[in-house]
Amino acid sequence: MTTEFTTRLTEAVVDSIEGTADPRLRELLAALTRHLHAFVRETRPTMTEWERAVGFLTATGQACTDTRQEFVLLSDVLGISMLVETINSDGRGGVTESTVLGPFHMTESPVRALGADIDLVGGGEPCVVSGRVLSRDGTPLPGAVLDVWQANAEGYYDVQQPEIQPPGNGRGLFTADGGGRFWFRTCVPSPYPIPTDGPVGDLLRATGRHPYRPAHIHFIASGEGHAPVTTHIFVAGSDHLDSDAVFAVKESLVQDFTETDDPSQAREFGVPNPFRHARFDLVLDPVRS
Repeated sequence: MTTEFTTRLTEAVVDSIEGTADPRLRELLAALTRHLHAFVRETRPTMTEWERAVGFLTATGQACTDTRQEFVLLSDVLGISMLVETINSDGRGGVTESTVLGPFHMTESPVRALGADIDLVGGGEPCVVSGRVLSRDGTPLPGAVLDVWQANAEGYYDVQQPEIQPPGNGRGLFTADGGGRFWFRTCVPSPYPIPTDGPVGDLLRATGRHPYRPAHIHFIASGEGHAPVTTHIFVAGSDHLDSDAVFAVKESLVQDFTETDDPSQAREFGVPNPFRHARFDLVLDPVRS
């Protein structure tokens, strides 16, 4: 009788969705209902366990603010963000691979001139990041826009330390030159833990997982007539490349931050000598008509 009733219950809920005007929303809600009901039938949670689950989701929502997105963080540590990114970029061979947006793209990056220094507080190892934005066939994309953000040398984003870091530290909105070239100054990023003072941190501790991410810089690159890409570059040799807490590392995104001892180059870039230099290209996919 119980099995028969639960089957009818699932069917009744799915039937109740049939009047949804948007066909894609109807499809998503029906599939979500079937999978959630199947999960409950398989795992048979007690009422206490279900109440704890609801409490966890409630606390996750309550932890969200204008500068913190705990639900994005939860999606990240469960691998859902990377799954969605990968599914949506599947089949785009020859272009820069995408990865997670992360929970700290919560404020607009300030517009900066090419060559500007996004490290406004100092204290880290000086670094130059340079490259080109290209179409898949290798054609440069003049005027391509790059939204860049990263943590400071201690592993904190500006929104995490408003009393220490000025707004916009570690962030920049750059426009590539006529040859699709870009470059800016910063500090070498370092590995850091994702926030663990909320429900997601409780989840990581309960499952015996560490909270660390390898050193990286975030990018959103866009160009006229091309699909934008959300990605990172990861520092080659960084700790946690093989155990990123949000499962975002892809081999093609690991880049050398080469130690450079060249006073003339240092003067050209306006950085102390020696410095680190990361060179790479961002390749975008033309929009299909």
